[in-house]
Amino acid sequence: MTPTEPSQIRPAFTWDAIDCVLLDMDGTLLDKYFDDYFWEHYVPEVYARLNDLSPDEARRRLLSRYRQVEATLQWTDLDYWSEQLGLDIPELKCRINHLIQIHPHVIDFLSFLDKKGKQIHLVTNAHSKTLAIKLRKTRIGSYFSGIICSEVVGKAKEQPVFWEKLEEIIGFDKRRTLLADDTVPVLASAREYGIAYLIHIARPSSRQPVSYSAEFPSIAYFDELIF
Repeated sequence: MTPTEPSQIRPAFTWDAIDCVLLDMDGTLLDKYFDDYFWEHYVPEVYARLNDLSPDEARRRLLSRYRQVEATLQWTDLDYWSEQLGLDIPELKCRINHLIQIHPHVIDFLSFLDKKGKQIHLVTNAHSKTLAIKLRKTRIGSYFSGIICSEVVGKAKEQPVFWEKLEEIIGFDKRRTLLADDTVPVLASAREYGIAYLIHIARPSSRQPVSYSAEFPSIAYFDELIF
């Protein structure tokens, strides 16, 4: 029997209760299809050609190596993977940057927050080189009061200490802060730290179906938060 998918827990808050909005990048503001395709298909194909492997064998080997460093700073460190795989990972990302896309309604939502006078911070585990590539392609950087990579904080967002250090850097009141992210372990770590308002992004990739969280209020698109 196929397990029943969780039904949507709808967000229930008022914008008057929130001063600061923390927004993840990949899968939240940007379509995660680019990242999924890049790491699961494109990099293995290039790696296979250089190492005389079949694409399937290269994919199997690389997925295993990815899993070993998930939820750590190494997972998103492009310099680490360039060294480990003998590839120029930033250059490979630039080759297919036409796949980098903003999710529907994101610009409308960012404009809405700006008109509401909210502090808006982009908070991402993405490496600084990835961030630069994506901000150059999407041109969304001007909407943010601050842009913080986990490498600057020194911890990944999956670790509650990340939020403690982030608060020291940007000075938010966790009782009046909202975080939107597509990764449940990140939301769980933020909840453990005490961030009051948490929103799960239920459709991080345009090529995948909506999948609501059983724990957190969820949205498929940001127009659901324009109220």
